[in-house]
Amino acid sequence: MKIDLTNTTSSKINAALMGARRAGGAGMVLTLVIVTDEGSAYDALKAANDASREHPSRILAVIKRAGRSPRARAETRLDAELLVGSDAGPGETVILRMHGELASHAQSVVLPLLLPDAPVVVWWPENAPENPAHDPLGALAQRRITDAVTAESPVAQLAQRAASYTPGDTDLAWTRITGWRSMLAAALDQRPAKITSAVVEGESYNPSVELLGLWLTSRLRVPVERVVTAGPGITAVRLRAEEGDITLDRPDGLLGTLAMPGAPDRMVALKRRDTAELIAEELRRLDPDDIYAAAVRTPVDRLREPADAGARPSAEPVAASVAAPARVTAKVPVTEAPATEQAAVKAAGPKKTAAKPSVAKSTAKKAVAKKSAPRKRSGS
Repeated sequence: MKIDLTNTTSSKINAALMGARRAGGAGMVLTLVIVTDEGSAYDALKAANDASREHPSRILAVIKRAGRSPRARAETRLDAELLVGSDAGPGETVILRMHGELASHAQSVVLPLLLPDAPVVVWWPENAPENPAHDPLGALAQRRITDAVTAESPVAQLAQRAASYTPGDTDLAWTRITGWRSMLAAALDQRPAKITSAVVEGESYNPSVELLGLWLTSRLRVPVERVVTAGPGITAVRLRAEEGDITLDRPDGLLGTLAMPGAPDRMVALKRRDTAELIAEELRRLDPDDIYAAAVRTPVDRLREPADAGARPSAEPVAASVAAPARVTAKVPVTEAPATEQAAVKAAGPKKTAAKPSVAKSTAKKAVAKKSAPRKRSGS
């Protein structure tokens, strides 16, 4: 059943939903609010409707159309499209198009349409606010879902998610690594070993790869190296132990190979999941995810460069900010950085001057003093 309401109100929408529910007898367990635009609405609604087969929901799609011209901004109007029954799966779907000034007060339209005594989840498929919990729509929800991979700088977005984290926040970049976390935890349960270090391999600018490394860092308390590959997504994880490496390798994005010391290799399913499966997983639990909180709050600069990175001309420590993911290797903690270039120059100074004739000693000292002065200023 499809019902179109033009220039309507929240009370009229509620009345239409009540009548359709009595006719169809649908029962729902939560309200899912999707904040999107016209371009992303179709894919987001399709994913939400597929997820509602597992979690019958009232889906409210909020599409803000403030308008660019003064006339369009002055026209305040609410248009709604109601989908019930076979058109919306087990639940109900309401597409709310807010015109003009109403787009700035979406919460006043959404609040009367929430299911009574039922959890509320808000999902931003794209363009999530800096602080989802402080957003007017996010403040209505027990659970807030973002997706760092859609940001202009996906890895840098993790720093923003960490800074604004509030219990109830989560990100689909974290949901995408559930299979990897489950397989690695199961491997350590089957073969307990003292892990000394780990390696995470995957494509650059992928927040899921970074989160997996941060999770290993926070849970195992060991150094984790970050290695960039061509992908797709995460390609391999290696847990290093004295008895041998535990390796989970997935080069094609479909099947993984789990290798453990003293056991034959075995194939495991690690298919890259679509958005509907990710949303369905997030709707299974509505309590705060403490494990995600610990992982996302671990600074990305805790991930280290590979051991062979020392062959490069410079191994300066990378800033703690994750806003520079363009480096193809991971970040080196400041405490593990090699000696500075100034220290190397000072250490090499006596050898170079000793090799010169004694007549030129004073001239060489003056030249070294002139060269070292600007270098000290640039490093401060």
